[in-house]
Amino acid sequence: MYLFFRKLLSIFFHIKYKINLMNAENIPAMKGGYIIACNHQKYADPPMVSAVIRGKFSFMAKEELFKKNVFFAWLIRRCGAFPVARGAGDDAPIRMSVEAVEKGRILVIFPEGTRSKDGVIGRMKSGVVLIASQAGVPVLPVCIRYYGKNNVDINIGKLIPAEEVHIDEEDRRSMRRSAKRIGDSLLALQKEIYDAAGEPVPTAAKNKPEDSEE
Repeated sequence: MYLFFRKLLSIFFHIKYKINLMNAENIPAMKGGYIIACNHQKYADPPMVSAVIRGKFSFMAKEELFKKNVFFAWLIRRCGAFPVARGAGDDAPIRMSVEAVEKGRILVIFPEGTRSKDGVIGRMKSGVVLIASQAGVPVLPVCIRYYGKNNVDINIGKLIPAEEVHIDEEDRRSMRRSAKRIGDSLLALQKEIYDAAGEPVPTAAKNKPEDSEE
């Protein structure tokens, strides 16, 4: 059932969007057991990623999405989503994410924690490095840009080895360094996209991935 819906979504997205895939050679040969860290602009981001990378995916989704529409909730569950309560203060999302990766899934995470309306890549939250470190898996940075009428650039970065994002959970500086490693990769991928288009990268004074302590 999962593979059927994933294939269906992939076909739909390739029909609806003109996708320009950059650095496809960086897509890992393994079909699971790693994390994708992607910038976040639209609700379409998770299926957009799965449209160009093969594997069995899992991703967090705010619990409100599971309450608005029964069919939509059923659909995203079949596609690998699991609900997360914002501000709940427990470690269930981290635990569920680690379990998903350990079961051989590709966990898609949006480290900014929210969508960017202006294209600026925001600060990295600590969740991605906590999950990667606890699971002992590598992280694949991916950057998406939407423009024009249904045009999409997807830039695939080089896989960041597990040891480069491993942290000491008692050391905030360790967490910031690992988050910065991922944030810098996303910023570099975004710059490559905009350089190729001959356009300036979106900027904002508040955008400092390396300063996050959340």
